[in-house]
Amino acid sequence: MAQVDIYKIDGTKAGTMELPDALFGISVDPALVHEAIRVQEANSRVRLAQVKGRHEVRGGGKKPWRQKGTGRARHGSRRSPIWTGGGITFGPNKAKNYAKKMNKRARRKALAMVLSDKLASSQFIVVEEYAAPEGKTKHVAALRKALPGAGKSALVVTTKKDADVVRAAQNLEKTATLGATSLNVRDAVRAQFLIVSKDAVAELVSHFEA
Repeated sequence: MAQVDIYKIDGTKAGTMELPDALFGISVDPALVHEAIRVQEANSRVRLAQVKGRHEVRGGGKKPWRQKGTGRARHGSRRSPIWTGGGITFGPNKAKNYAKKMNKRARRKALAMVLSDKLASSQFIVVEEYAAPEGKTKHVAALRKALPGAGKSALVVTTKKDADVVRAAQNLEKTATLGATSLNVRDAVRAQFLIVSKDAVAELVSHFEA
């Protein structure tokens, strides 16, 4: 079992906590972690570019001019891609799908690798409990200042009962929040430090170790 120090909200140590090796004691495979991030980025990609083909643009119901006798090239519709205002050929469209697949087991293993690396690098910080009465930002700011990693980017992992902490951290620089059961490889890698309460650790273990 891996061990981690437990901090009070004032930054003093309050003991240690054992963590399961299945989530916090495995070796890191950078290729698998990279693949998990790549898949997550692809699946969250928003398709913004979209054009209309010749069957989608307006107009073109009438032949522009008769087939023969005008001296001009023959045309059948103003919707043709060679006309101004006509359809676009080979442009981006709504049929494009950027989604990629990664099996659940591999995805969870990649997250376990990131958690193991954070723990080994002393960037996985466990606190007894959060305190942010009335959702005041100053309380979370004081917590960040007292804990290791002050001034660095951090992801505060919460439980459902930590709504005040989530609200308090919204305006705090270099600080983001995420529910324990929603923790993912991309967000965990982006933050230099993970700050997790004892209750959130329990949720992490029960949700991802199963």
